[in-house]
Amino acid sequence: MKQVYLDHAATTPLDSQVLKAMQPYLTEKYGNPSSFHTAGKVVADDLDQARADVAKVVGCRADEIVFTSGGTESDNLALLGYARKKQDKGKHIITTKIEHHAVLHAAQQLEKEGFEVTYLEVDSDGLVDPKQVMAAIRPDTILVSIIYANNEIGVVQPVAEIGNLIQKHRRDNKAEHLVFHTDACQAAGALELNIEKIHVDMMTLNGSKIYGPKGVGTLFKRRNLKLQPLVFGGGQEFGIRPGTENIAGIIGFAKALEVADTNKKKESERLVKLRDKLIVGIQNKIDKVRLNGHPTKRLPNNVNMSIGDVEGEAMLLYLDAQGIYCSTGSACTSASLDPSHVIMALGLPSEVAHGSVRFTLGRSTTDKDIDHVLEVFPLLVEKLRKISPVKVDDKYFR
Repeated sequence: MKQVYLDHAATTPLDSQVLKAMQPYLTEKYGNPSSFHTAGKVVADDLDQARADVAKVVGCRADEIVFTSGGTESDNLALLGYARKKQDKGKHIITTKIEHHAVLHAAQQLEKEGFEVTYLEVDSDGLVDPKQVMAAIRPDTILVSIIYANNEIGVVQPVAEIGNLIQKHRRDNKAEHLVFHTDACQAAGALELNIEKIHVDMMTLNGSKIYGPKGVGTLFKRRNLKLQPLVFGGGQEFGIRPGTENIAGIIGFAKALEVADTNKKKESERLVKLRDKLIVGIQNKIDKVRLNGHPTKRLPNNVNMSIGDVEGEAMLLYLDAQGIYCSTGSACTSASLDPSHVIMALGLPSEVAHGSVRFTLGRSTTDKDIDHVLEVFPLLVEKLRKISPVKVDDKYFR
């Protein structure tokens, strides 16, 4: 049976170049970089080089890169670490209703600690209005966190515009305590990451989304920003994230980021063609469907569609039985029966959210893979609709 993996937003396979870069640190170079002997110093030097390599892609200083266990920890460190450190300057935070749960749940935790959080609405295409962001800022606002590219619907937010406006506001109002964070886990390998071009103060990245190892990520934070650690123990990662470094993972992450950034223009152009072919093919072959998210301001590899009168879980199971692997939303919540908070935020009812399916393409995706999906998927939808008790109003589809 032909197998087609279309869940690259959940995770990606390890790139062969990345595996090659990691291998010495799994067997030969096993020293602790905090040790003072030669075996430790060799690894410490390589850790420094990996940090410099990541900083080069991000356009920052090496000492502004903090390695973590992944995107979730980096998001938590950005929100919890900064808010708790700066609460004497204010206790107001701004984010959106379509953030990854790593940000939303961190924000909810801060609410329990006495912080006030403004959750911004998005329009029907999933875009946040920069003017709305600025209108929400108050004298006691210390942090704005807006996802760069959404993990479910792939919508790319105007992060550079928002960041530029926040920097201007900070200068004009002497609001040095106000900082801007973005979760860029899905953006890496497709969008601009230079922090001076997108005007961010903190940025989250994750290895598993860019053909790197799982369990490793990074938080860029400007050098002058102080964060309160989430864990305590040692002086690693400038004392912000103590614990013996995952050297093999860090080396792999740095290599994966380098490869992804080098190839992003060519690969994005290839994926856009396949993405649009899949979207148009589904729209032509299946009635009562809608594309979730902006048609063009979206990631090159993301296709999120709601199919009327069918449940997403049923589609997922039937596609899986045919060797087509995709998702109904974020991998972190794909086992949940709750409707997608992202699609609900577009102003759609739960029955439309429940009928969503997410295909995310990757480096291995071919034209034949798309043809195969377009051959199998319409037949499955037709079969499911005959037995489905779900009937959704036509007005939600276009």
